Amino acid sequence: MKLTAPPALRRLLAALLLAAILGPPVTPAGAGAPSTSGAFALYARGDYEAAAAELTPLAWAGDPRAQGLLGFLYEYGKGVPQNYVAAANWYASAAEQGEATAQYLLGLLYDKGHGVPRDVVLSQKWLILATARASRRERDVYTRLRNAVATKMSPAQLATAQRLAIEWAPVRGLPVQ
Repeated sequence: MKLTAPPALRRLLAALLLAAILGPPVTPAGAGAPSTSGAFALYARGDYEAAAAELTPLAWAGDPRAQGLLGFLYEYGKGVPQNYVAAANWYASAAEQGEATAQYLLGLLYDKGHGVPRDVVLSQKWLILATARASRRERDVYTRLRNAVATKMSPAQLATAQRLAIEWAPVRGLPVQ
C-alpha cells in the first residue's frame, strides 16, 4: 500500500516540516565561521545553493540540524543535485544524534524506499522515535504517518520496530556514512 495524502494534508505537512527545519537556529562559536543561522536564512530566502555551501562544512563537522537540512536539500534537489542516497545518509547521521525532523524524514524514506531499501520496520522505528521527540505542533502529523505505516505491518514486525525504538540511544558526533 502506498501512502498518499490529500492535498490539504500534504500542504500542512510541508509547512510543518519547514517550520521544524527552520526552527530557532544554532550558531557555532567562532567569529566569521559558517553558521546554521546564516544557512537557514539563505534557505528561507530561496538561495539554496548558498545555503548548501554553508551547510556542508557544518554537516561534515557533525551538526545534526545542518545534516537534516542538507538531507532535505538533497531529497528535493534544492541547490544540489537530487540524490536520495545522500539525503538518506545525511538524515541518518542527524537521526542517530536525536534530531526529530531527520528521524521523521528518514522514516518516510524507508517507507518509500528512496535512497534506502524499502523497510517498514525501520520506517516505523524512526517514526516512533520522531513522534516521541516531536514538538506539539508536529506531533499530530508525525503520529498520523506513524500509524499509517503501522497498518502495513504484521504484529511481529510492529513488535520488532517498537523494540528497536526502545533500544535506540542517541550518538553524538556521528560521522556521515
